[in-house]
Amino acid sequence: MKVNKLTIALLGLIFMALSFPARSNYILVPMDETQTDHLKSYGVAYWVLEHEVEAWWLLNYRGGSFAFPYYEEFEKECKTRGIQYEVTSDAQFNAILREISEPEINMDAIKLDKAPKIAVYTPDVSQRGERIQPWDDAVTLVLTYAEIPYDVVYDTEVMDDKLAQYDWLHLHHEDFTGQYGKFYARYKNQKWYLENKRNMEVLATKLGFDKVSELKLAVAEKIREFAIGGGFLFAMCSATDTYDIALSAANTDICDWMFDGDPQDPNAQEKLDFSNTFAFENFRLRTNPMEYEYSTIDNITRNIAPENDYFTLFDFSAKWDPIPSMLTQNHTRTVKGFMGQTTSFAKRTVKSSILILGENKAANEVRYLHGEVGKGQFSFYGGHDPEDYAHYVNDPETDLSLHPNSPGYRLILNNILFPAARKKERKT
Repeated sequence: MKVNKLTIALLGLIFMALSFPARSNYILVPMDETQTDHLKSYGVAYWVLEHEVEAWWLLNYRGGSFAFPYYEEFEKECKTRGIQYEVTSDAQFNAILREISEPEINMDAIKLDKAPKIAVYTPDVSQRGERIQPWDDAVTLVLTYAEIPYDVVYDTEVMDDKLAQYDWLHLHHEDFTGQYGKFYARYKNQKWYLENKRNMEVLATKLGFDKVSELKLAVAEKIREFAIGGGFLFAMCSATDTYDIALSAANTDICDWMFDGDPQDPNAQEKLDFSNTFAFENFRLRTNPMEYEYSTIDNITRNIAPENDYFTLFDFSAKWDPIPSMLTQNHTRTVKGFMGQTTSFAKRTVKSSILILGENKAANEVRYLHGEVGKGQFSFYGGHDPEDYAHYVNDPETDLSLHPNSPGYRLILNNILFPAARKKERKT
């Protein structure tokens, strides 16, 4: 007899129910300063959803706490992952919900009912098991640390329309303009740079494109279809601005000869179409191939000492603005800044339709934003690694066991759990 995954899950729940006395208790996972490991707490919440058990996300209650029905196996998992939790009675939990529901209190209780299927767009590793690119990625680091499963996809899978299988897509630190990260000036003779360029040219030819820039544009347009159709898109660092730049430059050539074998269009700036972009407009290209910048989206004029580099999360009404409230849940409203190829977004280039979630007001820069496109939504987050201020090529990976309460990494995980919220709870 064939046993499907749903049957196994139901049998597991029956077993858990029989293993515990018949009373209604809840596990509360506080997300305030008392939490020993904020990052793994998201992983436990995701794990509960994987077992097809609904959970609660208590917005603004003790830092955005999680709650779910008590089962012995769930408690064991909390202990195994080393997170702080509390067992509450049904009456106690209902009292919490009543407190949250009070109109004058800026809190809300959001039901989570589905473990979103996650994909990370990244070249991943080579045939020899080595990193293709000599840098890591904050999202894959925190997914791994929190024990949240994800699949790796890249250009072949995207062009084969595999994105329809997923709810959530993260764009690794990709250059969608076809300029290989604009690393030419400093790294053009490095083995990793030459291998990446050669591999991308082979892949472009294999997929039927004459240039890597043409392949990347086609991939960007497929990703746009994914988002318009209802998917959730998340990007950090250079994947934020290069994505929009590629879409805006669909009708021109912004790549110089060392990138695609022929000169760039001298009139490329005038041919940009900002109606194609997600978040940015009225930016100017930085066309010098020897400059490590793509455009004026990145706020390169910032003059902030590392010890003073912080950004502030906006406060939203949990009951009236559940989406930005979910995306900004944290145990602090002030988050330590961090650098990247694209560190932050010049406010003058951000479209008026975009919701700013976090900013450094003194520098007039946006660090974290959210928007809607079609039936889907997206978040862009500036910087490379929330716990490595100036992450350089070939730097070692960040050990998140040293940063289990990172506010900057929490913002990433808010986005991962966001698609789990019931759709009616996510209406704006």
